[in-house]
Amino acid sequence: MRPSTREHLEFDTALAGASGWLAGVDEVGRGCLAGPVVAGCVIATRGFYEGPWCARMADKIDDSKKLTEARREEIFEALPQLAEEGTAYWATGEADAREVDKYNILGATRLAMRRALVKAAERTGGRARLPEKGRAEGLFAPAAGRLTTTLVIVDGLPLKPFPYEHAAFVGGDGRSLAIGLASVIAKVTRDRWISAQDGRFPQYGFARHKGYGTGEHRAALKKYGPCELHRATFLAKIIAQAGAAADPQENFAFG
Repeated sequence: MRPSTREHLEFDTALAGASGWLAGVDEVGRGCLAGPVVAGCVIATRGFYEGPWCARMADKIDDSKKLTEARREEIFEALPQLAEEGTAYWATGEADAREVDKYNILGATRLAMRRALVKAAERTGGRARLPEKGRAEGLFAPAAGRLTTTLVIVDGLPLKPFPYEHAAFVGGDGRSLAIGLASVIAKVTRDRWISAQDGRFPQYGFARHKGYGTGEHRAALKKYGPCELHRATFLAKIIAQAGAAADPQENFAFG
């Protein structure tokens, strides 16, 4: 059962406290065969939950998977008014197919989320500061400069490794207004991007299946092989599961 608008608001405001900043983060595209994984981030002040944009739009926001495309687009198209209000800031971060292959899907998801968080924090003009953990190494090492204070909440399980302290909530995109809005932003951004790739690669039908492994998509892969948007590691798994020939490159050759 979908939470009421009041439950959405109270979930977030109880976490953020009277005057804190709250950053909701979610991703889309983890299960796709092609295209990037995209994370959305919304950093909100207490004023966001008490303001006119939220009063008008909050009851329309939920986990993006539960909303129609038309409703997601309606919410996304209202974001310029939110920017004018100045009580919440949003951004997306992406990890492309080659980064998915290099870091695996979990690593790429964390990378996309980090990028979204950093961009959204920058848009606050330095007022919202991210809660940096102790020293992180390698790919997920924090950016230069020490950032503190914002409460970061994500959908799902805790992110390990990750450079920022955060709280994780299974089903958070349906419980938290900030996470739900982040999921809508990520979904619309990714859907628009991969649909636009239809003009470059019309043989795959990206505008219809958005890169997911539908029957249509798999049939196109068998006929045409993969393009530069496909995730080689995901196709390798499909080939292995299907008991394909010993040389998978015979049908799926990447240039």
